[in-house]
Amino acid sequence: MPEMMTDLFVILIASIFINNMVLTYFLGICPFVAVSKEIPTAFGMGAAVIFVMVMTMGINWPLYHNVLVPHNVEYLQFLVFIFVIATFVQIVEMFIDRYSPVLYVSLGVFLPLITVNCAILGVSLF
Repeated sequence: MPEMMTDLFVILIASIFINNMVLTYFLGICPFVAVSKEIPTAFGMGAAVIFVMVMTMGINWPLYHNVLVPHNVEYLQFLVFIFVIATFVQIVEMFIDRYSPVLYVSLGVFLPLITVNCAILGVSLF
């Protein structure tokens, strides 16, 4: 009987923390939820997040494998990844401000929040 209780406990913990469908599907959508009242604004935020995610992955992977690993400084990966992500978010913010001021105003403070989006850092780390 105690073995069965242990198995149930493991299943319970795994379903809450590891295989939680709600947490899995909602990873990193907080900026999107905040601006999704209008389709053009939601589309702009989605495009900005996708651009930042693709560009940072294209830089973070070779940076990690060609610079951090050969120099044995893998412990700096969080700092380097966040720096690259923040740089691309700033580039996107300047681009949107210059070429689409209406979208820039409608995104407001949520555009810089792409930097702290868990999904983008998660993609870099995985």
